[in-house]
Amino acid sequence: MSNDKLLPTLYFDLGSPYAYLAIERAPVVLGAMPALEPVLLGAIFARRGFGSWSATPARAGRIEEIEGRARRYGLPPLRWPVGWPLDGLLAMRCATYAKREDAVEPFARAVLRREFQHGEDVSARETLMVCAREAGLDAEAMARAVGLAEVKDALRQATEAAWAAGVRGVPTLKVGEALFYGEDQLELAATAL
Repeated sequence: MSNDKLLPTLYFDLGSPYAYLAIERAPVVLGAMPALEPVLLGAIFARRGFGSWSATPARAGRIEEIEGRARRYGLPPLRWPVGWPLDGLLAMRCATYAKREDAVEPFARAVLRREFQHGEDVSARETLMVCAREAGLDAEAMARAVGLAEVKDALRQATEAAWAAGVRGVPTLKVGEALFYGEDQLELAATAL
């Protein structure tokens, strides 16, 4: 992908195991990491009128499917945090702060790996602070910033803009005006590039 082309945008939420798979795979499949855009999946669920498969009878089958994908992709075995899905609001505000500080990719990777490779509780402030340090962020500055209206508003606005663009779940990759929903669509998206 040449530098004169606009990078595609990958909309993600840190609570999504599919977003974990997409962020791990995207650089290889697409040739570069897309621009990462944190959005609040819970708000998208509310707008579309239904929530996650994680609260349905399909849960066990979907978990098995995700674990199978991770194996096929050569990723470490998934370890699910106790009580997953967790409350991800704080994590997503932290991701929004990380984006503002040009560190969203390393921060998202750190959080997603702790969550899905190590089974850690990423709703815990302490875990997020460790992830911030791993991403080269000032953890204390992040802890202060996530309570500010500007960070909260930025996440809300990004989520609203994603909805307006047609995003109805995560991960969704936007290439030009085309949307590719699901990490299993990365290869198809690569052909559009």
